[in-house]
Amino acid sequence: MNMVYNQSSGTVVILDNSTTGMTGHQDHAATGKTLKGEVVPAINIAALCRSLGIEHVYEISAFDLDGLAEAFRRETKRDAVSVIITKAPCVLLKGVTFPNKCVPIPEKCKKCGACLRPGCPALTKNADGTVSIDETMCNGCGLCAKLCKFDAIETREK
Repeated sequence: MNMVYNQSSGTVVILDNSTTGMTGHQDHAATGKTLKGEVVPAINIAALCRSLGIEHVYEISAFDLDGLAEAFRRETKRDAVSVIITKAPCVLLKGVTFPNKCVPIPEKCKKCGACLRPGCPALTKNADGTVSIDETMCNGCGLCAKLCKFDAIETREK
């Protein structure tokens, strides 16, 4: 709001993971639930941004890595205020499930470590530089597989 008011420029990134993580997974105004769990009309973050006069407002999946890269390239060059809203529910929320599991293929691994960048606790680096995935911890989001340029991690149905 202050950026628009002061006629500034820049790109604001809103990470909407359907929870307020810093205080323990409470619902926030865009989830449509109060702290007591009552269902109420959800705040539409994109519409709220547009109501402030921001013309360039984009919602994108937090798992769309190529789309996010393109949005960042495009929006950070604008001489205006823009907003990118990344949307994906926190994988620790009750009821959030993915249909797949991630499985490493050690013989394809080039030991580059790209899959380890997000810091997923299910992935560990082996002594030989390849990666192991603890299937009891893997939620199947597939982010590690998307980051691997060598197809050394597959997503398979659970």
